[in-house]
Amino acid sequence: MINRFALQRRYKAASLWFGLLSGAGMLTGCSQLNYYIDALNGHAQVLNQQRPVTEVLADPSMPSTTRHRLANMQQARLFATQVLFLPDNDSYTHFSDTKREYVLWNVIAAAVDSIQPKQWCYWFVGCMSYRGFYDEASAHDYAAELQGQGYDTYVAGVRAYSTLGWAADPVLNTMLYASESRRVGILFHELAHQVAYRQGDSTFNESFATAVEQEGIRRWFIRKNNPEKMEAYLEVEQQDYQFRQLLLNTRQQLAQVYQSSRSSEEIQLLKQQIMAQMKADYHKLKSCWGNDRYEAWMAQELNNAHLALVATYNEMTPQFQQILAGVNRNMGVFYKEVERLSGFSDRELQEYWQQLPSSHPARATKYDTCQIHVATGK
Repeated sequence: MINRFALQRRYKAASLWFGLLSGAGMLTGCSQLNYYIDALNGHAQVLNQQRPVTEVLADPSMPSTTRHRLANMQQARLFATQVLFLPDNDSYTHFSDTKREYVLWNVIAAAVDSIQPKQWCYWFVGCMSYRGFYDEASAHDYAAELQGQGYDTYVAGVRAYSTLGWAADPVLNTMLYASESRRVGILFHELAHQVAYRQGDSTFNESFATAVEQEGIRRWFIRKNNPEKMEAYLEVEQQDYQFRQLLLNTRQQLAQVYQSSRSSEEIQLLKQQIMAQMKADYHKLKSCWGNDRYEAWMAQELNNAHLALVATYNEMTPQFQQILAGVNRNMGVFYKEVERLSGFSDRELQEYWQQLPSSHPARATKYDTCQIHVATGK
């Protein structure tokens, strides 16, 4: 398992289930119909295994670690309603043990010469930049099929997903991270999907939920008056930010290459060189941080699909953070503004992002020099 950022932290198939349910009866192709049936069966199994959290907490046969983390999640659930003004419903009042590390596996794909992820479209919820499977082998088989069609692919483990409030989502065993910030953060993130949803825009939806997650974790540790955990979280978040920026900057460099008039051979050669430089820059960051929290992820044969997923969950998060700061961190006002934006056309939304004021400088940390080392090549 990788670190907090890990790129599995946030790989949630938000609204996948509802999209599958909505479209299941509308398809005619056998392979498509089988996919939807498998997905519905997978979700039904998750629901069939659930028990009320109060029952699990009172069960002496349950591991004490599980009960402790579940109790912590229930505190976070109440906090989410009372402090973050997230929906107060039956979501996360039940517990389901999937008996595995991930509840889903998402397939992400992008053409070998494009930074844009392939889209899969579903009834009512629109298009998304990933396709989820409850069976890991099926996800890898589908990824191999796409590779045969010339796509870069990535199969990412998923720890939670949202039904957008159409059903009461349970706490999953896959959400019970050892890290308290990750544990409560994933709860805040998933509940945020019930607040606002922009059809066909995964980056908007996930970036908004990430902004709520980060604000929620900050307020959580402030409320608990735990400066040590707060400081540890902020340090990890700063490293996460620098790592994400490295990947997003690499993605932009690749975009410029893909848009050029170079031959396919030249483009693929430059792609390899840019990816190699990204790994070299990562090693500079790693040395500066004094840890190797991202080593497992960086050891993969990275491609456009990996970078596309990073963008989906983080590319627009700074803009949402600016909106939140602009309303004096009033969550209710923030949600109303995001809900309003969710109804904008693509052109209107782009114009809105362009008129946002420049963001305030980030909080200074001891890791600020790490990015300087990368930029200067030292």
